[in-house]
Amino acid sequence: MRRFAALAAVALVLAACGGRETPDDQALHRDIQSSSNGAEVTFDATVLSNPAQSGDHERFEVRAATGEMLEVDHNTSLAQPVPLHAGDAVVIHGRLYIDPGPTYGVHCTHAQTSSGCPDPGWIEYNNNYYE
Repeated sequence: MRRFAALAAVALVLAACGGRETPDDQALHRDIQSSSNGAEVTFDATVLSNPAQSGDHERFEVRAATGEMLEVDHNTSLAQPVPLHAGDAVVIHGRLYIDPGPTYGVHCTHAQTSSGCPDPGWIEYNNNYYE
């Protein structure tokens, strides 16, 4: 009976947490420093530019809590647009990409997976998840 109670308590805690990844800003920093293109990342950021629609993507710049600037490419054909403005705080979960320059960015911020985005992603803004 105690074992069942312990398992039930663990299940309740996991359900309350929503099962989402928690931000790990230092892991993002390490992934950028080691050029870990394609790494799955979850981090806190401040929006630097209002989102601009470009085809089926909403693009905006953010500054991570560790100081790096990244472009977010949020696919609005797979996820709802995020009603952001410069200065807003967000949590982002997706895939890191590094383009020549180097330019850092995050994509795969949607729940629908594909061959290029095998894991679901999301953007948390104002206690809402856009996925």
